[in-house]
Amino acid sequence: MRLRWTTFFALSVAGLAPPLSAQTSSLPDAPAARFAPSNPSAAGQAYTPPTQKQLFRDYLFGVAGPYPIFTASASAGIHMATDSPPEWGQGASAFGKRFASSIGIGTVETTTRFGLGAALKEDTLYYPCECKGVWPRVGHAIFSSFTARRGADGHRVFSIPALAAPYAGTITGTYAWYPSRFGIEDALRMGDNGFFSYVGGNIAIEFLEGGAHPLLEKIHLPIPSGASR
Repeated sequence: MRLRWTTFFALSVAGLAPPLSAQTSSLPDAPAARFAPSNPSAAGQAYTPPTQKQLFRDYLFGVAGPYPIFTASASAGIHMATDSPPEWGQGASAFGKRFASSIGIGTVETTTRFGLGAALKEDTLYYPCECKGVWPRVGHAIFSSFTARRGADGHRVFSIPALAAPYAGTITGTYAWYPSRFGIEDALRMGDNGFFSYVGGNIAIEFLEGGAHPLLEKIHLPIPSGASR
């Protein structure tokens, strides 16, 4: 079975993939929501696995926190402007369908990441880099997007949940509520976009120190995992 090009990208970085020609195509839609985890390791401290309470809080934050609400609203607005999919039309009801679609895809994605991570005993939360410099931190955010921590020492492993989650969300949306003309190729294309949106979100978390986090503290919202060191 031929690998998707996002999977090949991750395997290539890990040194595990055979040569493969990439595929590119237009993206009719994309999942909007992703989780913002917590319990980062502080600078100079040993890795501490997150507790069940922390994981549950982060799961709720990823499903119904400010990030998924904002991105679902933005996604709905963009797809209203581009009339995608056209079967959903225009107006308040159409906006609601697109908003609910993004929330639904994001919820499945987050549930898959947390659930599959728990089954495989992987910590899929994001932890900020102890390094300095723009490119080392960008590289850390990218690498963290397809790896996870495992064991008491938190060593890094290639993460199946990280790659599976975006596609679980878009496949569910495609067959559960998208117009019937959408099929597996559309779901996989949207999953590609969802994976790279997740990478972009991790890069944003890495560089948001001192930005959005004080605001979240003031309004008593959970803090993303990259909030502090």
